[in-house]
Amino acid sequence: MQVSENISLKNYNTFGIDVNAKKFISVSSSEELRKVLQQTYASEIFILGGGSNVLLTRDINKTVLHIGLTGRQIISETENEVVVEANAGENWHQFVLWTLEHDFGGLENLSLIPGNVGTAPIQNIGAYGVELKDVFESCTAIRIQTLEEINFKPEDCEFGYRNSVFKQRLKGEYIITSVRFRLSKTQHKLHTGYGAINDWLIREKITKPGIKDISNAVIAIRQSKLPDPRVLGNSGSFFKNPVIRREEYLKLQEKFPGIPSYPIDENLVKVPAGWLIDKAGLKGYRRGDAGVHQNQALVLVNYGEATGEELLDLSYEIKNQIYSEFGIKLEAEVNIF
Repeated sequence: MQVSENISLKNYNTFGIDVNAKKFISVSSSEELRKVLQQTYASEIFILGGGSNVLLTRDINKTVLHIGLTGRQIISETENEVVVEANAGENWHQFVLWTLEHDFGGLENLSLIPGNVGTAPIQNIGAYGVELKDVFESCTAIRIQTLEEINFKPEDCEFGYRNSVFKQRLKGEYIITSVRFRLSKTQHKLHTGYGAINDWLIREKITKPGIKDISNAVIAIRQSKLPDPRVLGNSGSFFKNPVIRREEYLKLQEKFPGIPSYPIDENLVKVPAGWLIDKAGLKGYRRGDAGVHQNQALVLVNYGEATGEELLDLSYEIKNQIYSEFGIKLEAEVNIF
């Protein structure tokens, strides 16, 4: 267990925001986690995982509890499927690479997503046609108030688009300690039709792709569009792709013939937020050290010394302009403190 006081969190959030924590505790086991929870009021705790999906706008006058539980293992397997478990502090991308090394399929489209395993179910992370819920088996979490360990099945998690029960009804009540995934061992189902994956495979002359090829495609595409947080502070996609009614989309299509869409069902359509921001002329827009990335308008970046408040103000400016031009309300995917 690591305990520090009045520590900067600049290296603990991918935006690189320099705010201080009154107290910082990093735990590496469930036993250490329980010990801290026994000694600290729930209202005095701020949970921090990989820091990849949070915008910190001020100092945290609480105990920042960093979840550093690591480890991964095979739980069970049959001829065609395997259930694997990763602890909450495992780096997400490194865990994905581990599954690929074992030829386990299901997570390849989620390669290179920043953050740790423990926050993945909270966001129901997704990319390139795949969401975490598609392979989610269960997760184990500790209830902060009672220290009771609970096992959550898919139906308990109320998964939605970048959403779950942990982000809504049970927000702040549980700490996820491990997650299990049901993956394929044979006859992997490949998802190549979303985004530029198929174009990349054609360009690389790969006619019979495997799961590692899909992962390589996703990595190449993401690296071409998204900045490395270690070089340029960011939290990946800042906004959710808005879901609108089909009638609303058809009206927009009349005014903006090139507007792309992804059907949800017969009544709803998902519109890329990045396209809207780009169309509004905001790609590459910058206010001081807070800016919109020049290659991907969905990503807000810290060019060096931006504060969380400056990035938040920029996000409000973007939301107002998108609503003014398209009548669409953008919603932040990033958690804002």
